[in-house]
Amino acid sequence: MMLQVKSETDEITEELSKAFDYNFSGLVETKIHDFSPPNKQYNIGLLVGPSGSGKTTILKHFNIAEEPCWDTSKSISSHFSSAKDAQDRFSAVGLNSIPTWMKPFHVLSCGEQFRARTARLLQSNVAFDEFTSVVDRKVARSCSYSLQRYIRKENLQNVVFASCHYDIIEWLQPDWVFDTATGVYSSRGYLRRPTIELQIEPCSYKDWPPFSHHHYLTENINKSARCWLCSWGTNAVGFAASIAYPSGTVKDAFRGHRTVVLPDYQGLGIGVRLSDAIAEIHIQQGKRYFSKTVHPRMGEYRNQAAAWKPTSKNMKARTEASNRSSRWELRRGVSYSHEYIGSN
Repeated sequence: MMLQVKSETDEITEELSKAFDYNFSGLVETKIHDFSPPNKQYNIGLLVGPSGSGKTTILKHFNIAEEPCWDTSKSISSHFSSAKDAQDRFSAVGLNSIPTWMKPFHVLSCGEQFRARTARLLQSNVAFDEFTSVVDRKVARSCSYSLQRYIRKENLQNVVFASCHYDIIEWLQPDWVFDTATGVYSSRGYLRRPTIELQIEPCSYKDWPPFSHHHYLTENINKSARCWLCSWGTNAVGFAASIAYPSGTVKDAFRGHRTVVLPDYQGLGIGVRLSDAIAEIHIQQGKRYFSKTVHPRMGEYRNQAAAWKPTSKNMKARTEASNRSSRWELRRGVSYSHEYIGSN
């Protein structure tokens, strides 16, 4: 199919055309490869190709998501039907920073806005144009992976993305891909996500500040804490710390003090693996290791993991904030409490 648009010529277009020996008559033509939407149900479809190759035109076969309205006086979490709905959808896009949930949309970073917008629009039979076009590639990859997990878990149907970036294919794991540059349609099935290799090295509490304002309770850190920095390649992505267990009866024990993954890297499972790795370090050193959290994703992961054993305080309702200097009073909800016993 050839898409034709008439553009009026003038002195400027004539001068530029002559300067570059380009023959321009005022007729603009764009070749768009023929495409027919799949006639069967699927979870995820992807239109991918360079700018100007017809993605938006083809996307008109689908229900394109419209830009949602945001109340500047309310947090992004207040735009959902319930707290659980907000939590589930934020998790779906890898936006797992509780402080970010409390912010209005207009103060978020570009990457956070992208995730929040996608979280509000996500449903069956919806299409997203310019997917990941306004965010850097690490955000694009982590959000793509989080989205595909949620879409398949909830069995959302016929969710279509259009993007000019080929690097998200292995992370989004679409059921079908149409390359608008070549006209090639492929049914890819499930792809294996690329391996993420992390490095964990001891560090000082002085390395905490870049991570501090992403922690959901407090920016403070105990200066006697044992600290570790988690890196992905040359980028620092996470921070973890532990302190001696405050008990006169439990000997040679430590407890989790801080675990933070930077927002751009959330949604890839780095947080739980970082927590496991720090716990394993203590076990290998002959120590016992305990950890308490109110973060539902971390808590539910530990509830199902054989390496973590629930303590008597697990799943107990919170009666007050665990830290007087916390920035939010977590008076409602559940506290998760576990001891790490190792994978063997």
